[in-house]
Formats: sequence, structure tokens, C-alpha cells
Amino acid sequence: MTGTVTATRHLTVLYDANCPVCVHIRHWLLAQRQLVPLRLVPAASAEAWRRFPELAHAETLKQITVVGDRGQVWTGTDAFIVCLWALAEHRPKANWLATPAGRPFAAAAMHTAAAVRHAVRTNGEAEPGEPACDDQCSTPR
Repeated sequence: MTGTVTATRHLTVLYDANCPVCVHIRHWLLAQRQLVPLRLVPAASAEAWRRFPELAHAETLKQITVVGDRGQVWTGTDAFIVCLWALAEHRPKANWLATPAGRPFAAAAMHTAAAVRHAVRTNGEAEPGEPACDDQCSTPR
């Protein structure tokens, strides 16, 4: 045998706790049957800094970030696919979304989520004197 395959024991999802869309998705993820346990941690929080001091924490507020138990880091579309892969009902879809045929659909889903996030933040969610939407809800490139 040339190597040993180690199963992923858990994934940590960093999400924007100040974004209603992100918080809704957090609750949805927690309600799903998980094949790989998901630990949801507010992005750029003290806990996130403690667990992952090497991450660019400002970037974790701009797009979903998932960290594996062996230090793997996924962002954006890849992070979205990994989250679905961790869920019992959505693993087959995640496997398809990871293919060249499915990847444009995953990217479109991320673009749509960013657009919804932008719409929510520009409809009264910003504090007085703050820009209605900053780079935290920019659409993926």
C-alpha cells in the first residue's frame, strides 16, 4: 500500500454573523443530516482567530470559507460544494457540481447568493452613516 486515506472528521464553516442571508444558511446547514460534522463559526471572530491564526480573516467576511480538519481551506464556489458534500441528502449533487459540467451551476448559485446578500444589505440593513453595501457582499468573480 502506497498511502493511507484518512476520512474527513469535521469541517469548520466560517460565515458572516452580521449577514441575515448567511445566518439563515447557517441555520439551514445545522438542520440537515450531516455525513461530516459541520462546525459553524462566525468569520473574523475571536474564536475564528484562535482556531485559524494563519487565515486572512478579512477575506473570510467576503466569501464563505471552509476549513478541513487537516488544514485544507476552500473558499467561494469550492466552499459551497464542500458544504453540500458534507450533507447526506446533498452529497450526490455536490459530486456532480464538482464536475466540469456542474461547476457553472455551482458558480451561478454562489452569484445568486451574493446578489441576494447584496439586496438584503441594501434594503435597510446598514447602520446609519455606513455604506449600504460594502465589499462584504461583492459578487464572486
